[in-house]
Amino acid sequence: MIKNYLITSFRNLRRNWNFTIINVTGLTLGLTCCLLIFFTVRYELSFDTHNKHIDQVYRLSIHNKANGEKGYMTGMPLPVLAALRSDYPEIKNMVTCIYGIREVLVTIGEGKNLKKLTSASYALGFIGPEYFNLLDYKWLKGSPATSLSNPGSVVLTESQAVTYFGPGNAMGKTIRVDNKMNFVVTGIIQDPPVTSSFPFTTMLSFSSLKEYGAFTSWDDWISTYGGGQMYMRLPENMTEQRMERNLADLSKKYRDPKAAAETDLVLLPVKDMHFMTNMQNYAGRTISKGMIWSMVLVGIFILITACVNFINLATAQALRRAKEVGVRKVLGSTRGQLLRQYFSETGVLTFVSVLLALILAQIALPGVAETLNISSKGVMFFADPSILVFLLIMAVVTTFLAGFYPALVVSGYQPILALKGKMRTSGGGQANLRRGLIVLQFTISQVVLLGTLIAYMQMKHFRTMDLGFVKDEIVNVPVPEQNPGQLERLRAQLENEPGIKSMSFSSFTPMSGSNWQTAFTFENDKELLDFEVVMRPADTSYVKTYGLTLIAGRMYLPADTIREYVINEAFVQKLGFKNPEDILGKRLTIGGSDHKLPIVGVVKNFNTYSLHREIIPCVLTSLRSNYSTLGMKLAAGASPALISKIENVWSATFPDYLFKYTFLDQTLNSFYQKEERLFELFKILAGIAIFIGCLGLYGVVAFMAESRTKEMGIRKAVGASALNIFGLFSLDFVRLVVVALVIASPVAWYFMSEWQQDFTYKVNVSWWIYVLAGIFAIIIAMITISFQSIKAALTNPVTALRSE
Repeated sequence: MIKNYLITSFRNLRRNWNFTIINVTGLTLGLTCCLLIFFTVRYELSFDTHNKHIDQVYRLSIHNKANGEKGYMTGMPLPVLAALRSDYPEIKNMVTCIYGIREVLVTIGEGKNLKKLTSASYALGFIGPEYFNLLDYKWLKGSPATSLSNPGSVVLTESQAVTYFGPGNAMGKTIRVDNKMNFVVTGIIQDPPVTSSFPFTTMLSFSSLKEYGAFTSWDDWISTYGGGQMYMRLPENMTEQRMERNLADLSKKYRDPKAAAETDLVLLPVKDMHFMTNMQNYAGRTISKGMIWSMVLVGIFILITACVNFINLATAQALRRAKEVGVRKVLGSTRGQLLRQYFSETGVLTFVSVLLALILAQIALPGVAETLNISSKGVMFFADPSILVFLLIMAVVTTFLAGFYPALVVSGYQPILALKGKMRTSGGGQANLRRGLIVLQFTISQVVLLGTLIAYMQMKHFRTMDLGFVKDEIVNVPVPEQNPGQLERLRAQLENEPGIKSMSFSSFTPMSGSNWQTAFTFENDKELLDFEVVMRPADTSYVKTYGLTLIAGRMYLPADTIREYVINEAFVQKLGFKNPEDILGKRLTIGGSDHKLPIVGVVKNFNTYSLHREIIPCVLTSLRSNYSTLGMKLAAGASPALISKIENVWSATFPDYLFKYTFLDQTLNSFYQKEERLFELFKILAGIAIFIGCLGLYGVVAFMAESRTKEMGIRKAVGASALNIFGLFSLDFVRLVVVALVIASPVAWYFMSEWQQDFTYKVNVSWWIYVLAGIFAIIIAMITISFQSIKAALTNPVTALRSE
């Protein structure tokens, strides 16, 4: 019986080969999208799940209650670690501080065998042995309890050990970090999974941090560094609520009373860290769960769109097969047998589509992985059990979705009416269903299209928005710790280059992914104010080099230490002053300092963080010991030869370090890589959704043109023009597209409004965007319809009418 079903199915599919191709193409694309989205979602949801006790591990954060969801800080003051261990000995070995370093020079060997390498961002960090009580690693050599217990020790991942020392035993060998300090290899661990939020490959002993030099003081309860983060694993007998009560007590005991009242020390689950888009992690990779479920939803919509094609074409062909059903029923076929027959046809189509989707997804995987910055190394869909199970489920669901209604309709025909050819008079319900399904298809397509257009506008807004400083033609070069006079010599030599218009030494560029935040007191206040400021230590050329605008007062005088302050407009407004001139001469005490120093100038607001966050109070001041970045404003169209000259001068000044440069505009664009990648993905998905919808529309129009051949012949015979015939076909479908736009617009607006909640600076979506999407959809529909409608309109009426 099954053999008979299959043979009959192949015959019917071959007889209607054009509709078979349309259905297979649509289902293949839909299943391919679902497969790639499943792989992506599985990858994103698997972050940090390899750790056995991940449900008990938390990141300590400071939460400014006044700022709600945007008030969390990743950095913690360093004294918190010692206070926690002394006040709560039960967690002494369950709490740790990780002091991650963005990029440093690592030197291996000496003499002719000297090798210099620059570490990747946060690939290197100072880590204590308690870290291994929180997260799971497989140790190849060394011990988690002792390998990082002594100063000057380092643990390497297996691949990093090969990078530093080549194949062989790296134990006992030495690396030098940033030409400051030597570290001896005391342990080798297996590489962590790519789905880890802790991408450290070089783990330095935390007990070496004082000698190496920390960014903040060990006694400073105010200042924080974003890379200095603390993590805790709760013992089995301690709840999250109890530990947060302990943190509240600790905060009141050690922190400034006003800071303790305005901010809380809180626990945030590490298992959710990958999904916290309002906070960064060491991997530099986050994605909201809302975006993940949006991808799932888009995948489901695309699969539904492909299934709609099948339903539309199958119900359209149902009238053609009415007599076949009548004959089968007269010969004794039951409705159940007819259902199985039509389900077998759908199953054959789905099986072929699944195989093609598996091949197509494997081919497309490297490109998708590169676009979304996910790892696909060694992934083979054919050998992945979860992928195959997912495909099996998708095949069953698709067969049911696509085949159930057509099979129900066709198997329900009454044999006497089918054999008399009277089924055509009862096709209005099916026609309405097809119209409704076409509206559904184009609604889905236009939701994805509108989402893509709004995402494009948001990304364009990021690229063109006035940031309050100049970002073009600016080159940044990291500067190592220097001896007295080195910066001055470097400046004197580079100033002679005609292609360099201006240069400045600073701790950070105006907008930076690494920031120093601290609290302060104003004038004679004894308590800290209820907000923090972001520091921008820099020399006096900073304003000129980065194009900042001084709107009141003057720039601070040249100095090696903090003498005077220049603040931004946001700081002035936060302190309640309406006129910037009124704040000049007022005094600040920054951080843990005892010195009240004057405000001598005010600059126009500029963005210090990415555009996900609002402009906050900022302080510019001199502090030579913290200058780690050289910024140079180049003349327009500067040649690569100029970079080579800069490198020669820099290398002569710092011969023990590697020269590395970046363009500021490229660095700033990297802040929005996540959005750019998702935008690229949705562009592709929008194109596929529209293409699948057009395939179905083409098939329905093709069937209509075939079934209405005689009608078209009569119309032409009585004087209808080709344009009249084209309009007859087109008008109905244009109406459907317009209805779809009306439905899609509020849906797209809702979802994109939710997506834009991550951004402080949102683009305003005008009404014309929706009109543009509608016009585009109508044009696409008209082009799709035109192939068949023009063919029908140009057919000779004699050919259509002369035969039965």
